[in-house]
Amino acid sequence: MVGIGGSVDPGSQSERALHAVLAAAAAKGATTSVFTGSALEFPAYHSNAPTPADARAYIEAVRTADAVVISSPGYHGTVSGLVKNALDYLEDLRTDSRPYLDGRTVGLVAVARGWQAAVNTLTTLRQVTHALRGWPTPFGLTVNSAVTRFDEHGVPDDPGVLSGIDIVAGQLFGPAGPPRAN
Repeated sequence: MVGIGGSVDPGSQSERALHAVLAAAAAKGATTSVFTGSALEFPAYHSNAPTPADARAYIEAVRTADAVVISSPGYHGTVSGLVKNALDYLEDLRTDSRPYLDGRTVGLVAVARGWQAAVNTLTTLRQVTHALRGWPTPFGLTVNSAVTRFDEHGVPDDPGVLSGIDIVAGQLFGPAGPPRAN
């Protein structure tokens, strides 16, 4: 699983939410990697430009992933430019046997200072995931950061958000759910 998102502010609430979902998925058996903040500060995507070296590891990680988690802060009711630009770089996967996010389960997280911005951001993430041929999890996590805060360990102070993290993490494994011990 690959996590994408957060903001350029280290330890942002959207980055903490992303890490929380990935940690819950790892506890269920997933191997995870994450690209947040400065690791996503690529030049603006340009279809005719060579792929920058710092974007290649990110693209390769998504290429080989079975599932993806995207977490975006809600800026003015939509995804941040950082997250949108990172998703634009997935154009490099267009000629793959699994183009874009095809065949991958995609967990979505939207964090904003208000429910309207969080819900609008989640809706946009769903539309972009569909356009990239991904399979958004049935449950998408919205977090109102005016109400809920993540501590430095990524634990939310809201039991409903904690439950939502676990739901998204479980759905990342597809309809069969996480692997079971024999």
